[in-house]
Amino acid sequence: MTRAILVGGTIVVAVALCLGFAGFLTAQTPSSSALTGRVTSQAEGAMEGVLIGAKKVGSTISIWVVSNAQGQYSFPRERMGPGTYNIRIRAVGYEELPKTSIDVTAQPAQLDLKLNKVTSPTKLATQMSNGELLMSVPGTQEQKLQLGGCVNCHTLQRVLFSRFDADEMAVVVQRMTRHTNNSSFLHPWMRPLEGPIGPPTSGQINFGKYLSSINLSAADTFEFPLKTLPRPKGKATQVIYTVYELPRPDASPHDEVFDAQGNVWYSDFNSQYFGKLDPKTGKVVEYSVPQARLGQIAQGGLQIDVDKEGRIYYGNMSQMQIVRFDPKTEKMETFKVPVSESELGDGHLTMIDPAQQHLDGFLWMNVAFATGEAGGAWHVNLGTNTWTRMTYPPGSPRAQAYDVVADSKNNMYGMQMNNDKLWFTDGKTLQTVWYDFPTKGSGCRRGHIDPQDRVWCGKFNGNALAMFDPKTKKITEWNVPTPWTRPYDAQFDDKAYLWGAGMDNDLAVRLNFQTGEFTEYLLPHETNVRHVEVEKTGSLSKFWVGNQHGNTLIRVEPLAP
Repeated sequence: MTRAILVGGTIVVAVALCLGFAGFLTAQTPSSSALTGRVTSQAEGAMEGVLIGAKKVGSTISIWVVSNAQGQYSFPRERMGPGTYNIRIRAVGYEELPKTSIDVTAQPAQLDLKLNKVTSPTKLATQMSNGELLMSVPGTQEQKLQLGGCVNCHTLQRVLFSRFDADEMAVVVQRMTRHTNNSSFLHPWMRPLEGPIGPPTSGQINFGKYLSSINLSAADTFEFPLKTLPRPKGKATQVIYTVYELPRPDASPHDEVFDAQGNVWYSDFNSQYFGKLDPKTGKVVEYSVPQARLGQIAQGGLQIDVDKEGRIYYGNMSQMQIVRFDPKTEKMETFKVPVSESELGDGHLTMIDPAQQHLDGFLWMNVAFATGEAGGAWHVNLGTNTWTRMTYPPGSPRAQAYDVVADSKNNMYGMQMNNDKLWFTDGKTLQTVWYDFPTKGSGCRRGHIDPQDRVWCGKFNGNALAMFDPKTKKITEWNVPTPWTRPYDAQFDDKAYLWGAGMDNDLAVRLNFQTGEFTEYLLPHETNVRHVEVEKTGSLSKFWVGNQHGNTLIRVEPLAP
């Protein structure tokens, strides 16, 4: 049962859970099973790598496990209390289960699943990830990268199943370019008009021709082979997923961060909210953020972070304000960027790092403008209302940051996915030094700092993970095994593993920093990942992502090193 109570500007959602797990299972904790079974099909026999999900009736939490090489799956007793559970699967190329449920009691339950292959190519395409569709469609790398930009707002099925011809598609492309990057079907935010709308440009016309050549405008089925990725195997099946549904159907979690009490705070990309999840109870509290710019200006925020005092910071995107919230007092403050309204235009405040502001009173943030003139990194002291935009000597390399992160001395690293350089700005002198990525053609999109001040980040267009070591001044890169992973972000667990994920192929990627071994965990459903957060407790790190296109937070818990 879920009950929502509005108290002032705060939505408190109390979720009554009966899952009955007293703690989280680790690989070292033996446990009996509440539900077991075997997954088979006529085509394959025993099926490895099928994801099986169980959600108790009335709950907002689902648990997912993966079948092993013998087709067997098992839900630990610690994760399932007595009750009726609805069962789902994820296995690309196989039909979804008909409505299936089972009663779990104190005695072990068993449910064998026999799957049937999908026979329709178009139905198969509805199951495929964005990455699989990008692998499948014909076209140049440039065309595919442009197509990949569509996943900011929706899946590629929306494009491929359309029936617009080339002329119609050019108009659609033109309209799509007017949407902000944080648009969705429920919140189709538009950029401010800077003049009358003319006919589509030549670039929009050409892209429209390409899209109409791969959609269903001329046929009822796709005229190119559909390429799917293999299901998980071996170590990638030794994992438990916990999926937490958020109270609002339009919730769009972009970033997550842990506080000292173990709560998970998340930003909402489309709406004026941020929220707090207690992973132990499933309780969710959401906080409403006042608008700074009224009218049709896009709402929503990007980065959420926490300072040493436990205060929450929220980069309120097109509203062009920093939001600071004290969970102890529930006092919310807003700080608007000191730029006149006439200059704001399509500007948006995205990234904010307050982690080390206790050292000198300053935090780092990033602002993007359509013109690029006032964009980039800012050095901000909220206490003295001092806002300094970073500028660079003539002839300096380009330094329009996408992400900004602070090291232990409150110096800043800037990065941008289309920039071959990572740059370092001294927090005291504000002088900047640039470092070259070994592989050209892409830079990092987002990243995190570890306790050794190493920068770990995701090379989005380069399909790689990277680490900068400030002691050696060298950047190391690791190519991700699966095409179109496009890591958006990366974080080290401070022990052995580096985690990353992207918007395209629904894979959580774990790299063993010592051995170079990759393990790729298929997520339970289509997941548009923008940020990664590592839970650094226990013998093995866990991994959290927000599904920006769906109102869920997902916890990935490996059971094997």
